[in-house]
Amino acid sequence: MIIYKTQKEIEIMAIGGKILSEVLAQVVAKVKPGVGTKELDGLAETLIRKRDGFPAFKNYKSAPDQRPFSSTLCTSVNNEVVHGSATPDRILKEGDIIGLDIGMQYQGYFTDMAVTVGVGEISKDAQRLIDITKGALNLAIAQVREGNHLSDIATAIQKHAEKNGFSVVRELVGHGVGKEVHEEPNVPNYVTQESKQIQLKKGMTIAIEPMINAGEWQVNLLDDGWTFVTEDGSLSAHFEHTVAVDYNGNTRILTQ
Repeated sequence: MIIYKTQKEIEIMAIGGKILSEVLAQVVAKVKPGVGTKELDGLAETLIRKRDGFPAFKNYKSAPDQRPFSSTLCTSVNNEVVHGSATPDRILKEGDIIGLDIGMQYQGYFTDMAVTVGVGEISKDAQRLIDITKGALNLAIAQVREGNHLSDIATAIQKHAEKNGFSVVRELVGHGVGKEVHEEPNVPNYVTQESKQIQLKKGMTIAIEPMINAGEWQVNLLDDGWTFVTEDGSLSAHFEHTVAVDYNGNTRILTQ
């Protein structure tokens, strides 16, 4: 069931989203060769708690028998698509790329966002992958309006990725967000029959998150039960914003 938010609830999420974006910006500023993922994670958690928020991912379980996620930040390096834990510590190297995914609960409501950045000087191919993935998110957000469908979002992402020679991950999708970290509906980055049937309406709050690979779209889940990697070892990039269709007819990027 899709949980529609009131305008008041959207405004609370916007305050939390602004805080979350400021936290992530400070974490990104610390990314450089020689820095460890544990250091970035500690900074993220400290900043969230200083702003009266709570980490959304730390100790999160999607199923009762699943191992709890171990960190505040998801730190996915190079061929890791998503959900790479920040602990145990990993030291970043020149030329790496890292996806930083972060979620926060603020006054009872969740927001979620992600960016991928280079560590020091990166290759032109890696930078192009990052640019195309970020561009796919922007194109997707432009499709968020009352009356459109989730398939319009998916089409924007898939077309942009594939026309530039990249592939869209299919095993993982975006999601509703707000009262829970993960809510209905699924928000795929490729066109499905279900996405053609779900219309965007006022009060919907969704996390749009293109995950784009330099190689093929297939992924594998590692033994830790969380980290997804590209099957062919190619680089992967990930960007995400929490977006709302508010009651004034506006599209709101809540994590701007």
